[in-house]
Amino acid sequence: MANALITGSSRGIGRAVAQAFARRGDRVVVHYGRDRDAAQQTLASLEGSGHAVIGGDLGDPVEAQRVVEEAVAALGSLDILVNNAAVAPSAANAHRVDSASYAEWQAAWSAMVSVNLLGASNVTMLVAQHLIERGSGGAIVNVGSRGAFRGEADHPAYAATKAALQAFGQSMALVLAPHGISVTSVAPGMVATERQSAKLESEQGDSIRGQSPFGRVGTPEEVADAVAYLTSSSAVWASGTVLDLNGASYFR
Repeated sequence: MANALITGSSRGIGRAVAQAFARRGDRVVVHYGRDRDAAQQTLASLEGSGHAVIGGDLGDPVEAQRVVEEAVAALGSLDILVNNAAVAPSAANAHRVDSASYAEWQAAWSAMVSVNLLGASNVTMLVAQHLIERGSGGAIVNVGSRGAFRGEADHPAYAATKAALQAFGQSMALVLAPHGISVTSVAPGMVATERQSAKLESEQGDSIRGQSPFGRVGTPEEVADAVAYLTSSSAVWASGTVLDLNGASYFR
């Protein structure tokens, strides 16, 4: 049994990761940014006992520190961190360079950098120091994106922060390996989460599914299974990798 903090696990990929961990007997801290009700739904769906829910804006360094401290207090210690929380692309935060106003551009970059990159780096630093102090190894997984490699025309800040997160993970892999801590990333393509349901059901749906030769998009459970593997003791030698999960829709 391991103890895991999964940021942004109130729904979507984060919820699926929490469920996968709980099924294998782990205790989980379900973190949420704003939607406590959704986080409670995740908590209620988990097998086993001893889980916890903690809220906090990871874009605020003080809040990020509190979240880690409360997670450690809730479970007694941590073995695993999954950096999944992110300001995700939406119509509301689109910022194409050829059409956005300067104010829209600034707002999108500020929000995405503060959570997707700085928030994840702050939480990683604090959890890594906790793991080093414990001296029992551990695992950290960053949830990146296919967009880090192929670009995002409407949301360049999202692609940039995910690329930076994946590169950051490799830097951490170098430093943390001597402490028995593996650090990896997954880079999903389009995934059928609640957030994407409207887009997948729209007239764009067929073209999005057609990006993969499988003729579909991924599922949260497929991403969660990969994260579960990367946090297992048998995956230590994968440290430093960025695992593409895009159904052969993009090669690099």
